[in-house]
Amino acid sequence: MRSLSLRLRLGRPEIGRYADSFGLPQASARPDGPTVTFLGVATLLFEDGTTAVLTDGFFSRPSLPRVALGRLAPDEARIEATLARAGIDRVAVVAPVHTHFDHVMDSAVVARRTGARLAGGTSVAQVGRGGGLPDDRIDVVVPGEPMTVGGFRLTWVEGEHCPPDRYPGTITAPVVPPVRTDAYRCGEAWSILVEHDSGRSALVQGSAGFRPGALAGRHADVAYLGIGQLGVQDEAYIAEYWAETVEAVGARQVVLIHWDDFFRPLDRPLRALPYLGDDLDATMAVLGRLADEQGVGLHFPTVWRREDPWVLLGR
Repeated sequence: MRSLSLRLRLGRPEIGRYADSFGLPQASARPDGPTVTFLGVATLLFEDGTTAVLTDGFFSRPSLPRVALGRLAPDEARIEATLARAGIDRVAVVAPVHTHFDHVMDSAVVARRTGARLAGGTSVAQVGRGGGLPDDRIDVVVPGEPMTVGGFRLTWVEGEHCPPDRYPGTITAPVVPPVRTDAYRCGEAWSILVEHDSGRSALVQGSAGFRPGALAGRHADVAYLGIGQLGVQDEAYIAEYWAETVEAVGARQVVLIHWDDFFRPLDRPLRALPYLGDDLDATMAVLGRLADEQGVGLHFPTVWRREDPWVLLGR
């Protein structure tokens, strides 16, 4: 861990410092493969013109006081507004990366509104049941076994949450909102591999944790790399995390997710988490060096924008 004095710094990193790292290629009007739209935290919309797959689907983004002291429930108005602005009508699968509130809280509502199936571990299933989804719309996945959805193939690989996990353990009963924040225990923490019939592939690493060797032998062109809480780890941990994700799958382009302040509504400009919870500058110092040494592209996604990172690979 970094020292307590560093973690007690006031304020937050200035995201404008990394302006040059934004600007991934915008998707063409008629893409020949998948595109990706970043919608905050680890919510990513993969679509190919026929099929859409959504990780997390977290749009409510309740305030810090409510998370700390109140009871949480999906904000149906914010969910509806986000779906409309992002042009999300039909989704095949909603796939939470784990079951903390900032990933899974809205997933059942989003699945219900978009006709999607909700897929993940047993903890995800309990959130789905508590949110009113019937069992025939909930899939408990088999780790390592691909699920085919239109032109996409999704594979869930078991991993670990980044330390510290403030709400560890599994969810063993339906979560019926409103509930306290600790009802959303972490459950299974997944690395999700997204492969497409076009030959393009991506890793979605929603939490900055890893299980050594879990991704050995897997491949992804692009890594969507969660970096929340990574800045409170030491440099050795950050380097090992990069090795166990980016290097393990051979990704040549990395897109950073889970860096934004998720207590702030999505219709306001995104900003970094405060130093009290994370240190984006410390993270970028290490990841920037590793990316430069290995010739890997390092990017931030632009919220609401359909992007095509595979263009940078000539794919």
